[in-house]
Amino acid sequence: MLKKPKMIFFDYGQTLISEKQFNGIAGTRAVLEQCVHNPLSVTAEEIQSLANELNKDIGRYYPETHHLLMLEVHNHPFQNYLYDYFRIKPIVSPLELETVFWDNSAPAEPTKGIVDLLMMLDKIGIRTSVISNIGMSGVALSNRIKKLLPDNRFEFIIASSEYVFRKPHKRIFEIALKKAQLKSDDVWHCGDNILCDVEGAKACGITPIWYTGAITRDSASAPENCLEISDWQELAEIIGRLCA
Repeated sequence: MLKKPKMIFFDYGQTLISEKQFNGIAGTRAVLEQCVHNPLSVTAEEIQSLANELNKDIGRYYPETHHLLMLEVHNHPFQNYLYDYFRIKPIVSPLELETVFWDNSAPAEPTKGIVDLLMMLDKIGIRTSVISNIGMSGVALSNRIKKLLPDNRFEFIIASSEYVFRKPHKRIFEIALKKAQLKSDDVWHCGDNILCDVEGAKACGITPIWYTGAITRDSASAPENCLEISDWQELAEIIGRLCA
């Protein structure tokens, strides 16, 4: 039986924020125009081809290996390798470079209804925070969330890039619980990914909420004892009943 949570952890991508289809070449073109000196006139296509190879070596973004990935590679050393390989010299900070790439490769907007839900949670005293599997730096992630959700009251934002471990590894959830100073049964976790968000939270004793409103649904069904929602208003109504 559900009980009112003291805090809700939110995933970032396709949960809090809906990112458009990724276009790495568009992001790299913007970097070449704004952020670097490119003496060999390397093209965005050449750079993105190497980036794809590096990501395959790491094991991320590939369906056959992605589920095995439990450790995160920070974007700044990834950028170092990618651009040094082509003798491209950044003329901006690592943060600005990754921000330009991210803004142009994956435009984004808040998921429908999330602003109203966050306002409601703040009003009734339910704390909120973010746990994201992401290679981008924690500062870049915090900046993007602040830009898209300027009135958020997140107590902390955890990027896996800054904490070594990725969901569903228990360590990423455990550090969040330590930061919150709460027990697992006092917390819910909302996310779009069955393995990382739902199974990962459940294994740590955190109540999982499977949010499907910003993803392309396949035939998968929610695991046992998992609440599935497709609209944030559904969650608001459930919490309202628990608070009545």
